[in-house]
Amino acid sequence: MDNPIQLALPLALGLAAIGSGLGLGRAIGGAMEAMGRQPEAIGRIQTAMIIGAAFIEALTIYVFVSMFLFLGN
Repeated sequence: MDNPIQLALPLALGLAAIGSGLGLGRAIGGAMEAMGRQPEAIGRIQTAMIIGAAFIEALTIYVFVSMFLFLGN
């Protein structure tokens, strides 16, 4: 490995994946708890949960794409 970025990018992807997994777990767990408390609001809670999960997952996707862009140079 002659370039330090070749080590840093996969580590960043791993950290992003761990953070994304923890964030998704907390978000979905909280949404499930809220749905159990207020069954009449399941539709609104589920919509907000899906939008939030998409934003959380976007971090990992951005790091994944940037890893391939930087390693390609």
